[in-house]
Amino acid sequence: MQIQTISPQARPDFSKTPTIDQVGVEERVARFQTRSIKKESKVQGLKLALSMIDLTTLEGKDTEGKVKQLCYKAAHLHDVLQGLPTVAAVCVYPTFVKLAKKQLEGTGIKVASVATAFPSGQSTRKVKISDTHFAVENGADEVDMVISRGEFLEGNYAYVFDEIAEVKAACGDARLKVILETGELSTLDNVRRASEIAIYAGADFIKTSTGKISPAATQPVTLVMLETIRDYYYKTGKMVGMKPAGGISTAKIALQYLVMLRETLGDKWLTNEWYRFGASSLANDILMQLQKEQDGVYQSGDYFSKD
Repeated sequence: MQIQTISPQARPDFSKTPTIDQVGVEERVARFQTRSIKKESKVQGLKLALSMIDLTTLEGKDTEGKVKQLCYKAAHLHDVLQGLPTVAAVCVYPTFVKLAKKQLEGTGIKVASVATAFPSGQSTRKVKISDTHFAVENGADEVDMVISRGEFLEGNYAYVFDEIAEVKAACGDARLKVILETGELSTLDNVRRASEIAIYAGADFIKTSTGKISPAATQPVTLVMLETIRDYYYKTGKMVGMKPAGGISTAKIALQYLVMLRETLGDKWLTNEWYRFGASSLANDILMQLQKEQDGVYQSGDYFSKD
């Protein structure tokens, strides 16, 4: 397997990324959390959030039966409620991609696969590229890779850039989501720099977290990433997607994220082509809220499948 090399001239200088005013970020986030949303807009927002979810199972105990159940839920979220969208994608390990692809045939739901030694990223580049090829060859529409956080924290930005660019090349027509694992990056300055590296290396989406460590997605981190996307769009005219993942479990919080998205990037990003939630448990809370908006009462969580 031939590993691609990147010319140093092709890499931007990532040592000069903007510094982040943490207090200012927290003040802007606080304003998003106080927005009042009326009933009709709330229902539209909840359905939009539902359509942006990547239903996910990434456990060592995953089985074919669990993946089949997840795929069925993706296409049949709650059949007693009319007018529901499907979710955007089902995300699985590479070994289950072919099965998920078969189960979702004809639904329009994408199959996403983690790759590159998820969740740690602690492997050789050759193995990571092979992992990506395996997922794509089995039918993955999207690949979620993890960056090498150790290399990033040591200041080896060219290494991280080159690795992302090589994985992007290995994806072919599949879209690439680059997971920063922001909970391990420590500072908002690092989040900004890692976001820029991922975007300039070819990411179709940037994603906060694997969901395997805490903290996962937070609103300050997400705002910094959205602002990086905005600045890149102003500079180049190219859109990049965003995926907060992990820890977003309630409809109320999901709506706050959508308010932040709209006010930072605008209406063009209010679609699952450019925005996703990596939060499987979120789906059930949104369904319960939509049922309440229709009937006026909450249903028990027992009426909704856990997976």
